[in-house]
Amino acid sequence: MDDVWLVDFYAPWCGYCKKLEPIWQEVGAELTRSGSPVRVGKMDGTAYSGVASEFGVRGYPTIKLLKGELAYNYKGPRTKDDVIEFANRVSGPAVRSLPSRQMFEHVLKRHSVLFLYVGDESPLKEKYTEVASELIVYTYFFSASEDVLPESVTLHELPSVVVFKDGTYFTYDEYEDSSLSSWVNRERFQSYLPIDGFTLYELGETGNTALLKGLIQRVAAEHRDQFNRDFQFGHMDGNDYINSLIMGEVSVPSIIILNTSNEQYFVPAEPVEDLQQLLQFFSSVLDGSAPVLSDPPHSPPSVFRSSPLLGCFLFGLPLGVISLMCYGICMAESDDDTELMKRDGFTDEEEEEGEEEEQQRLTAGAEGEEEEDAEKIEQKSPTEKKVD
Repeated sequence: MDDVWLVDFYAPWCGYCKKLEPIWQEVGAELTRSGSPVRVGKMDGTAYSGVASEFGVRGYPTIKLLKGELAYNYKGPRTKDDVIEFANRVSGPAVRSLPSRQMFEHVLKRHSVLFLYVGDESPLKEKYTEVASELIVYTYFFSASEDVLPESVTLHELPSVVVFKDGTYFTYDEYEDSSLSSWVNRERFQSYLPIDGFTLYELGETGNTALLKGLIQRVAAEHRDQFNRDFQFGHMDGNDYINSLIMGEVSVPSIIILNTSNEQYFVPAEPVEDLQQLLQFFSSVLDGSAPVLSDPPHSPPSVFRSSPLLGCFLFGLPLGVISLMCYGICMAESDDDTELMKRDGFTDEEEEEGEEEEQQRLTAGAEGEEEEDAEKIEQKSPTEKKVD
């Protein structure tokens, strides 16, 4: 429990795990050479399924940093530098202290986004420490006194939480920015950044709407107050990834707004030629008046349009199986009825013949009784007939 472990949970049959193996060896060697307290190991999750289940492993490979009773998931690119940076960040204290202005300026140069608590002990610092313990997997958290800050930074009140990014700084407002955790999760990205599959995955966890492939740095910088709560701005090289994500075709260059919470996406109804048109498009998405592409990303029409063979397989196979099941159930019921009638000794024709024979017997019996009554009457004397 006192050690810090960086563990790769793998499966022998997993191709991605085999690809990670040489990188994982380099990570272990580098952390050992640097004197890091992090110990590197790996575990076959299929052979030790109980341990893997205890740590919440759902797929392979899964990288976790185990620190005391906490287990942190690594969700970034599987490169040596990125994994080592994650290990060094998470293995240290959740909140790092900056004792001097020189140290603050040094750290500010190294980090594109920097969160800083300024002030003494307070309930806000307790919340800040809790948030740092949760979100340290994504970014660093620091604390300092007010005299550490340069003269260009002015805080209206203390204590405060400040984020430095994009060449400026922004202060957390408890009344306007809701919870501190949500604010940090939203502000941990630069206003405008390159986007890839890993970044898009992280954006989905913030609850923001991601804007891809845009020439919109002016919007990100000049209209931050208007759109920062709802949008994350960025660009993506090429259209292969976004095409596979929406199962459609996006031309280059294009502007697309992707809602990562429900995979709904929007494109401008007309080509965007100036900043005003772009701002109107953003506003229309927020107020619900923006045109949505005709089909949701994974609806049957869009699937058939993008890949007819795949659509036939995905939707035709289940329908065929259900039809066969219904046909089998109906035939089984028909066979059961026939078998039941056979066990009773009847078919439909035999039952009709039996009813006709029974009717004939009843008719013959009635005629026989009438003849017997007539014979008895003939045998009586004139006196008996008179009495009758």
